[in-house]
Amino acid sequence: MTINFGYSFVTIIVVSSVTGLVRAIPYLFFGRKKELPTTVRYLGSVLPASIMIILVVYCVRNIKLSVFPFGLAELLSIAIVIVAQVIKKNTFLSIFLGTAFYMILIRTVFMK
Repeated sequence: MTINFGYSFVTIIVVSSVTGLVRAIPYLFFGRKKELPTTVRYLGSVLPASIMIILVVYCVRNIKLSVFPFGLAELLSIAIVIVAQVIKKNTFLSIFLGTAFYMILIRTVFMK
């Protein structure tokens, strides 16, 4: 198997350029201290929570409540995230604790 470095280089350049352009578009459209349109402000306020809800639903979609462990690892981890967020109000800490707690549970308590 041969590696075509030219193809890889061009691919990295194209992907990097598209990523940079996508990140620059909001500054190009809404820069220069213009007032944001009400639609953009509304989406900025509701999308973060909506995306998190979609991610949670996606993560728990395959839980089998009729089979051991009845989704306990997932539900307990979600509870840890909620409690940590309410108490500390630190998103990164909440995500870290929930992920760590889930990984510990599935590797120790609820092993298959």
